[in-house]
Amino acid sequence: MMIITIPSVVIMLITFVLVFLFVKTIDKRVWLTFLVSLAMTPLAYFYAVYPMINIFSNYHHEKYFSAEVWQDKPTLRYELSDDMLSSETLIGQSKIAIESLLGKHEWLSWNDSKKDYDTNKWNYGLGLEPGAFNTEKECLELVFKDNKVIDVRVYKEEQKLDAKE
Repeated sequence: MMIITIPSVVIMLITFVLVFLFVKTIDKRVWLTFLVSLAMTPLAYFYAVYPMINIFSNYHHEKYFSAEVWQDKPTLRYELSDDMLSSETLIGQSKIAIESLLGKHEWLSWNDSKKDYDTNKWNYGLGLEPGAFNTEKECLELVFKDNKVIDVRVYKEEQKLDAKE
């Protein structure tokens, strides 16, 4: 089901005009050009314009945070992160509560002053947002103080495709 919005109507009208101008170069009869353009516009929109918009934009579906979805589908966590951050679900939670919501931390941040991993900075991968030129994966860092989350930070990290690099 397609949701009709003002930008989608504008893009559809632009597609119609472009198809009309193209068909007009083939035949000069306006009534025939109009009918052919009217029939061809949805095809051009859904098979050419709409896929290109999806490839080159970084739009993604957003979902409400759910611990079950978070743990079952780790590659789609970026869909849950906006709701989780805006609702501040994690702020003030204990390490035990975070572990039950998000699971065990995937990695710890490095602390240069201690020359060791910081057990108060837990990290989780959010996955790779769809998009043609997106090469960075999103990550979530939780900062703990006195066993409670005091800060939640999202950052991007270069996606490494080869383990040797």
